[in-house]
Amino acid sequence: MARITLDHIRHAYNEKARAAGDYALKEVHHEWEDGGAYALLGPSGCGKTTLLNIISGLLRPSEGRIAFDGADVTDLSTEERNIAQVFQFPVVYDTMTVYDNLAFPLRNRQVPEAEVDRRVRDILEMTDLSGMATRRARGLTADQKQKISLGRGLVRADVNAILFDEPLTVIDPHMKWVLRSQLKRLHRQSGFTMVYVTHDQTEALTFADKVVVMYDGQIVQIGTPAELFETPRHTFVGYFIGSPGMNVMPASIDGATASVGGQTIALSAAPRLPAAGRIELGIRPEFVKLERGGLPVQVEKVEDIGRHKIVRARFAGQKLAIVVPEEEEIPAEAGIRFDPSAIGVFADSWRVGMGA
Repeated sequence: MARITLDHIRHAYNEKARAAGDYALKEVHHEWEDGGAYALLGPSGCGKTTLLNIISGLLRPSEGRIAFDGADVTDLSTEERNIAQVFQFPVVYDTMTVYDNLAFPLRNRQVPEAEVDRRVRDILEMTDLSGMATRRARGLTADQKQKISLGRGLVRADVNAILFDEPLTVIDPHMKWVLRSQLKRLHRQSGFTMVYVTHDQTEALTFADKVVVMYDGQIVQIGTPAELFETPRHTFVGYFIGSPGMNVMPASIDGATASVGGQTIALSAAPRLPAAGRIELGIRPEFVKLERGGLPVQVEKVEDIGRHKIVRARFAGQKLAIVVPEEEEIPAEAGIRFDPSAIGVFADSWRVGMGA
């Protein structure tokens, strides 16, 4: 296991990169704890896989250095870094049996056969492959092969970190949930440092202790699932985390009062605003309440998804999502009320502090 230090890392695929926009990975400067379970979460093209490949040694960063437990590994190969990596699509030895595929990385390191057998059988059980141990991999389905690939990343006990690059893409939905739960259990038992790349917020939030949200080549927030939901540092985090995502509306601010399209909204305190910048309010749909006599709103659509209803409305010319309990009636003349303590204020997309 290793503490991973990303020391002012930047990467461009164009050697002549000059401006920030030329970099696929803008400056990343963070330290990830030994034994932590991290998820890199963000949309396609945001830099997740680039960062993962820099950690593994498949890519050398254009700028900066990477260290494991304080030792500079920037110029070391993946093998020298002692990394296990599981890719998006299965990588298996088709002519070997399932058992031998899992045993291969251990035998390659001359692990005693009794320990090989114990480790392999544990992984066979965890991935639900025990009944296929003697079958050759060639005839297996894509999701069965990916379970072998996943198992081969988990079978070693001596790695500095295990890196997963969207490993459940080809796994069926029920097995995804099972394997995520088992990965979480394995992490708690083993203490491995794990980094898991995904664009799926459910995968990230259910697997990781800390979620690393990436957007446009940079890390915009690192936090627990609760922190990302309750206090997003960037409007993208608010939009990307949650279903539906955070409501974001352009506003003007005067002290502890905000104005959206002529409608006045009370804030919990006066925000500490910069001298200039685009000001927006952000509030989760769960903290917008429908009630008679509230601020005027036009209900456009109601989506009943079983556990609750999602009301799609328009407020002061802005789109607004509201989460309503399943049993609650939608008033014919609806108004809304915002919970002041749940409103975030953002300047140029970044959250600002509130109060003195």
